[in-house]
Amino acid sequence: MEHFRGKVEEVKLITSSGGVFEVTVNDEKVYSKKETGEFPDPQAVIKQIEAMDA
Repeated sequence: MEHFRGKVEEVKLITSSGGVFEVTVNDEKVYSKKETGEFPDPQAVIKQIEAMDA
């Protein structure tokens, strides 16, 4: 979160069941644990989000 200081207006955690973990930015899915079966590498997610801003 600190990496995007000043660029992120809101972070929202939406609870669910069944081990679902997804990262979305502006309604665009960046990562889905449900689809991959594993938690994301934080640096990889940061790079994906940075690429969206380019």
